[in-house]
Amino acid sequence: MTLHLHNTYTRQKEEFAPIDPANVRMYVCGPTVYDDIHIGNARPLVIFDVLARLLRQKYGIGNVTYVRNITDVDDKIIERAAENGEDIDALTTRTTENFHAAAAAVGCTAPDIEPRATDHIAQMIALMQNLVDKEHAYEAEGHVLFHVPSMPEYGKLSGRNRDEMIAGARVEVAPYKRDPSDFVLWKPSSDEQPGWDSPWGRGRPGWHLECSAMSEEHLGRSFDIHGGGVDLVFPHHENEIAQSLCAHPDESFARYWVHNGYLMSEGEKMSKSLGNFYTVTGLLEEFPGEVLRLALLKSHYRQPLDFSKDGVREARQELNRFYRALGLRAAALEGEVGPKDTSYVVPADVVSALQDDLNTPLALAGLHVAADAVFAAETPADVLRATGALKAAGRLLGLLQTDPEVWFQGDGDAAIDALIAERIAARAAKDFARADEIRDELTAQGVVLEDGAGGTTWRREG
Repeated sequence: MTLHLHNTYTRQKEEFAPIDPANVRMYVCGPTVYDDIHIGNARPLVIFDVLARLLRQKYGIGNVTYVRNITDVDDKIIERAAENGEDIDALTTRTTENFHAAAAAVGCTAPDIEPRATDHIAQMIALMQNLVDKEHAYEAEGHVLFHVPSMPEYGKLSGRNRDEMIAGARVEVAPYKRDPSDFVLWKPSSDEQPGWDSPWGRGRPGWHLECSAMSEEHLGRSFDIHGGGVDLVFPHHENEIAQSLCAHPDESFARYWVHNGYLMSEGEKMSKSLGNFYTVTGLLEEFPGEVLRLALLKSHYRQPLDFSKDGVREARQELNRFYRALGLRAAALEGEVGPKDTSYVVPADVVSALQDDLNTPLALAGLHVAADAVFAAETPADVLRATGALKAAGRLLGLLQTDPEVWFQGDGDAAIDALIAERIAARAAKDFARADEIRDELTAQGVVLEDGAGGTTWRREG
């Protein structure tokens, strides 16, 4: 099966053909670490984690390099640190740690390389010098600016005309600019602001410059995939293309541009004033991270996603069904006299769905088919085959890797165990009214009891 991806640059779905199948390279824009990430920030994390998993399955784990950066120098960071009365390093350290915790909680594996902007100032200065030497950039009043009219193809990624680009970028028409569309590569820093020495004086980089320099340093001047949210198409990615191609006109920079769609929240743009602004950390207080991940995968990545807590609750019920299916594996192993563990492959329908431009809704439908096969299985061997396929499919999507008992019970609950013991005693004493009261009490807590030959088991489904 062939992988196809929608390329924003060409505006069509294309067969993915890496520059080097033994060295598949992907760069994804990471967070600006001035605050905890919200659920909209989590969407590209999850989407590109799935793409990285798919690439590793297709080309081999050792043949894929996934780079996701940390922007740790930015005016937003400077402003937030001042608001907090906090040291900039303390702010970026804390928010980076929170970001890593949130990414792990929603099932994202760490990228192969995670460069920080502040570790790549020398590369940024070298890139700027290249652009100045080629007359694509110029110095003015301590600033270095990219001269947009020097690149006739500027705007091809976004498809915007000149007036739209200027308005969309909300650029300040500073008197030192040669053209209103020119954008900043380097800006001067005061004594109170972070800064580095450069040929143009002490200063700090512009956001767009950072990603061009970091991607070149770790992936080369030409690589396969550049990803991010659709909100980055203009001006950020448009400016990256301008910088990198003008500096290295004989290279291709990124060959495939992949962007996930916008996220709405409860039918509206996320806003604290509307009460629909959700940080990942806040949501994790209510829901397991795996539930949030599934909720983000239920819509195709290129389509807008309306995130809601009702949708998260629906995702939880879906995961409960999958884990109930996987829970049958333990019983099957007890009854199976053959091999206890077998290497299973991902069902073909799940792989083909993901190969078709990361069609995660269709892939999830394949998980339901696999779960149906588990429930329909008539022998322990059939259960093992079916649960193996379900678990393998889940692994490709970053789902279903928790032990079913842990999923439903966590680390256990002494209070629930005590109520179950009381219920067993009540039934033995023929106090069925009390036994029913206990069941109803546990049901109200989202706890489901199952009475079987081996005794009473429980699971939490709330």
